[in-house]
Amino acid sequence: MADDRHKILIIGGGAAGLELATHLGQHLGKQGLADITLLDATSTHIWKPLLHEVASGTLAEAEEIEYMAQAHRNHFRFLFGRMEGLNRETKEIVVSPITNKQGVELIPRRTFKYDTLVMSVGSVSNTFGIKGVDQHCMFIDTTTQAYRFQKQLVETYYIQSYANQNNQRDKPLSIVIVGAGATGVELSAELREVTKLLSTYGLEGSIQVNITIIEAATQLLPALPNRLSQATQEQLVKLGINLKLGRRVVEVTEHAVHTHDGDVFEADLKVWAAGIKAPDWMKDLDGLETNHINQLVVDETLKTNDDNIFAIGDCAACAWTGHTGNVPPRAQAAHQQASTLAKTIINRLKGKPAVAFAYHDYGSLVSLGKFSTVGSLMGSLMGSVSVGGFIAYMVYLSLYKMHQVAIHGYFRTAMLTLSNMFRRSTHAKIKMH
Repeated sequence: MADDRHKILIIGGGAAGLELATHLGQHLGKQGLADITLLDATSTHIWKPLLHEVASGTLAEAEEIEYMAQAHRNHFRFLFGRMEGLNRETKEIVVSPITNKQGVELIPRRTFKYDTLVMSVGSVSNTFGIKGVDQHCMFIDTTTQAYRFQKQLVETYYIQSYANQNNQRDKPLSIVIVGAGATGVELSAELREVTKLLSTYGLEGSIQVNITIIEAATQLLPALPNRLSQATQEQLVKLGINLKLGRRVVEVTEHAVHTHDGDVFEADLKVWAAGIKAPDWMKDLDGLETNHINQLVVDETLKTNDDNIFAIGDCAACAWTGHTGNVPPRAQAAHQQASTLAKTIINRLKGKPAVAFAYHDYGSLVSLGKFSTVGSLMGSLMGSVSVGGFIAYMVYLSLYKMHQVAIHGYFRTAMLTLSNMFRRSTHAKIKMH
C-alpha cells in the first residue's frame, strides 16, 4: 500500500528540488519503492538564472514547466502550497492555508508526514534592513515578481512616452539597479536591449532611458577574476549603462535611491539585487541549525542536525572542502547537490551509507544578452581559462541544457530546443503585455 512506502517530501521546486524529485520519481517512484512528493507555492518552474530575461520580457513563455505535468510524467506527486512550520517529533510539516485574491480561504491549513524531508526552498533578496527597500524596490526572486516587473516596465514606458509626446516631461525614464552581481549585470544589459526594441517597435514619443547600477563594492562581479570584471565593466559602459561603484545604499524613497556619500539617484523603477538570504521563516524551524542568513547548516552529506532532514540549493550552508567559506549559491552547485542527494536517498532506502558531497567549480559565466558573454572556465587539466564571445555564450547555454536534460531527458530537451528556435523566429522579440 502507498501508506507503507517510504515518504520523501521535497520542499521547493527550484533547480535542485525539481531535479531531485524527477530523478527519485524515475528511480524509486516508478518502481513503487517510495512515495515522492514535491511541494511548491507556485504552479510552474523556471530556471532561476533566466529570471532576468523574464523581467525584461525577452524569454519565451515555453521555458516554464508545469509541475503537475512533470510529476505525472516522472512518477512523483505535486502539492501546491507554502510551508510555514515543522514538527520534527511527529515528522510533519505545516502548510499555510490557500486563499484567493479576495482573501477567501479555499484550502485550510494542512499537515503532511515524511520519512525523509528535503528543504530546497531557494533564496530571496537580502535587504539588510535598509530603510524603504521593501516598500519601494522591485525584486526578481520569483517568476511572479519578474512578470510584475516586466509589466511595470512596459506600462511605465508607455506613460512616459505619452508624456514626452505631449511635452509633459523633459527627463529620461530612469531605472536604478542596486547590486552588481550576475543578476544585476545581466538584467542591465537585457534592459538596454529591450528599451531599444520598444523604441524600434514604433511607440510614439519614444524616450531616452537611463540605466544605473549602484554597487557597494569597488568592482563588478566579485565571483569573477579582476580582468574579466574589468572587461564586463567596459562592455556595460559601451552600452551606456551608468556604473556607481563603491556606493552603499542607505535609504530608498518613492522616487530615489540615497547612498552613504549623500548622492541621490532619481528613479522611476528601482530593482534590488544586492545579496541573498534564505526565507525568514526558516530562522527558527523547530531547532534546525541556521546561519546568519537563515540557511540550514548541513554536513558533508547535506544532512542537517536532524538525521531525517536534508537541505540543498541556495537555502543550504554547506562548507566548501578545501576552501574558505561555503559552497556558493549557484545553479551548478544546486545541480550537483541534487545528483549527490539522490544517490544518498536511494542508498538510505537500501540501508547503505550516505554519499559525501564534493563541489566542483566549473567556473563563472555572465551573459550580457546579445552583446557579449564573459567568464572563466575551470578544469583539472587547464586550470582557470578566461573565455568570451561565442565560446562563452555556448558554454553558458550548455549549463541550462544540462538542467533541462536532468528534468526532461535528451530527446525531449532536443525537441524543446528546436521548437523554441522556430518560435523565436515567428514571435516578437519582447513581450508587450
